[in-house]
Amino acid sequence: MRKGIFITIEGGEGAGKSTLIEQLSNIMLQRGVAVITTREPGGIPISEQIRGVILDRSHTAMDARTEALLYAAARRQHLVEKVAPALEQGLMVICDRFVDSSLAYQGHARGLGMDEVWSINQFAIQEFMPDLTIYMDISPDIGLKRIADASEREINRLDLEKHSFHEKVREGYLQLLQQNPDRMVLIDAEQRPEMVFNDVLEAIDSRFAGFYATDVKL
Repeated sequence: MRKGIFITIEGGEGAGKSTLIEQLSNIMLQRGVAVITTREPGGIPISEQIRGVILDRSHTAMDARTEALLYAAARRQHLVEKVAPALEQGLMVICDRFVDSSLAYQGHARGLGMDEVWSINQFAIQEFMPDLTIYMDISPDIGLKRIADASEREINRLDLEKHSFHEKVREGYLQLLQQNPDRMVLIDAEQRPEMVFNDVLEAIDSRFAGFYATDVKL
């Protein structure tokens, strides 16, 4: 039985996932919760190398199925090497992206089909799913503008996709939200950052009351 809590943060480009995860980590540490943060693809050396291949701006010829398989491979290694051991130790794991990203990006936006991409990932994760998934909803117009305005952020291959691709990504996430209402929670990522954080923290606290003290606020 899983001892820890596995929370994933999902969303389109520019949704603010990285900032949110840092804030969540800080508040949990203040509360005395043993927490680690990580990301997909990446989080460990092998998966970070795969990430470099996937997101390299020069790899525009990459086939959609190749992309999906690379994500699944990175996910598998990350899961068995970092995520699963941490949860077995009773830690809270907050991960930037997981399987829902593949379903939205490769399954829906790339047109491979969510069922097909889910089959690939079932092999990779063996039905290992998050306890809670926070979906940061943002329109592509706003998200891509945020990226363009953030000079410190490196532009990767997915950022170069057409606007219609990012619209399809959002459509895919909204479909997943409808299909998984018990696991996924929608957060309006177009709000002020402090409102986004408060909404996310409330969603986490309401789900996992009793796992940790909730009387400490930022």
